[in-house]
Amino acid sequence: MSGPSTYEPKTGFTRWLDSRLPIVRLGWDSFVDFPTPRNLNYWWTFGGVLAIFLMIQIVTGIVLAMHYVPHVDHAFESVQRIRRDVPFGWLLQSLHANGASFFFIAVYIHMFRGLYYGSYKAPRELLWILGVVIYLLMMATGFLGYTLPWGQMSFWGATVITNLFGAIPVVGEALREWLWGGFSVGGATLNRFFSLHYLLPFVIAGVVGLHIWALHVPGNGNPTGIEVKTKKDTLPFHPYYTVKDGFAILVFLTVFLAFAFFMPNVLGHADNFIPADSLVTPSHIVPEWYYLPFYAILRAITFDIGPIDARLGGVLAMFGSIGILFVLPWLDTSPIRSMRYRPIARWFFLIFVAACLALGWCGAKNPDDIIIAMGTDAEGHATGFTVLTFAQILTAYYFAYFLVILPVLGFTERPKPRPASIEASVLGDNAAQPAQ
Repeated sequence: MSGPSTYEPKTGFTRWLDSRLPIVRLGWDSFVDFPTPRNLNYWWTFGGVLAIFLMIQIVTGIVLAMHYVPHVDHAFESVQRIRRDVPFGWLLQSLHANGASFFFIAVYIHMFRGLYYGSYKAPRELLWILGVVIYLLMMATGFLGYTLPWGQMSFWGATVITNLFGAIPVVGEALREWLWGGFSVGGATLNRFFSLHYLLPFVIAGVVGLHIWALHVPGNGNPTGIEVKTKKDTLPFHPYYTVKDGFAILVFLTVFLAFAFFMPNVLGHADNFIPADSLVTPSHIVPEWYYLPFYAILRAITFDIGPIDARLGGVLAMFGSIGILFVLPWLDTSPIRSMRYRPIARWFFLIFVAACLALGWCGAKNPDDIIIAMGTDAEGHATGFTVLTFAQILTAYYFAYFLVILPVLGFTERPKPRPASIEASVLGDNAAQPAQ
C-alpha cells in the first residue's frame, strides 16, 4: 500500500541510526508520509482517540498502583486515601475511572463505524479480528479494574461474573476456583485480579501494535469502500490527517475532562462507595454501563435449549454475542463494503444500533419491571410487557442480524452505483461504477 520508503536522513547521526535501527524511517513511513485515502471523515479519527486513551489509562494506572493496597481489609480505604491524601490523587483516580468509560465510548463508535463501512471485509479480515481481540482484552481489563475499589458493587459483580464460569461443563468448577484462588471471592481473588489488571493493558498495547501493522499492509478503508487506484486517491497522513485527527481528539478530550473535573462519579454506581460486605447483597447487581448489553443477553435466556439448560445457555449467548464478531467477515456475503450504497442493509444496521442501545437499557433494569401494563393477575399483581420479554426480542434480532440478515442481503439486495474512484467521490465526478 505505502510503496517504497521516502525517508531521507538529513544528519550524520540519523544516517548512522538508520543503517542500524531504522526506527525513524518506520515512524516517517507509518505516520508522516503514509498514503491515506483522501475522503476519510471524522468517524476515522477514533483510532487515534483510542491510542491516546490507552496511554492515559496506562500512565494513570501505573501511578495509582503505587498507592493501591490489594488486600480485602485495606483496598477500599486505600482508594479513599488516594482521593484525599495523595497529591493530585483525586485527579488521577478520576482520569483513570472515567477514562475507562470514554475508552469504551470510543471503541464502540470505532466498531460501529467498521460495521457500517464494511471495514471487516477482504483484505482486512485479520485487521478486524485483531480489533475484536483488543475489545475482548479491554472487557477483561475493565472487569478486573471494576473489582479493585472493593466496594459493594465491585465485590458482588465479581461474585456474579465469576460464578458464570461454573456453568461451563466439565472444567467450569475448576476454572471458577482458579479465578477465585480458593472457594469464594476473597483476598486471593483480589490479588489475582490486581495483577492481571496491571498486566493486560501492556498486552493490549502489544496487540494494538499488531493491529496498526495489519492496517498498514492493505491500507485504510474509506467511506466509499473502493480501493486506492491512483496516487490522486490519497494524501500524505501528515499534515492533512494529523491536523484533522488532532482537532477531533481535542474535542473528545474536552468532553472527557468535563466529566473528570466536574462529574467524576456520574458514570459509576453509588453502591461502590459502600465497603464490600459478603453478608449484605445489593438489591440490584449490575455491571459497568459498557457491559450492560451483554448482561441483558445473559439474562434473556430463561429457557432450556434442548440439552442446554438456561444458565449455560445464557453464558453461551453472552460470549457468543462477542464471538460472532470473529466470523463476521465471512457472514456478510455482499461484495459491496460501504452501506452508503446498500440502502436496505443501512436500515437494518440502524435498527441493529438501536437494538444494542436498547439492550444496554434492559441490562440496567430489573427484568421483571413492566414496560407496558396489560392488566392484573388473579392475585392482583400487574402483568404486561416486561423488560425480560423486550430483551429476548432484542437478543433474537442481535443474532439474526449476523446469522440471517447480512448473509441473505448479500444475495438479494441491489446496491446503488458507486463512484468510479475515491478522487471522483471527493471532487464530485459523476462517473460511477455499475451496481453489482
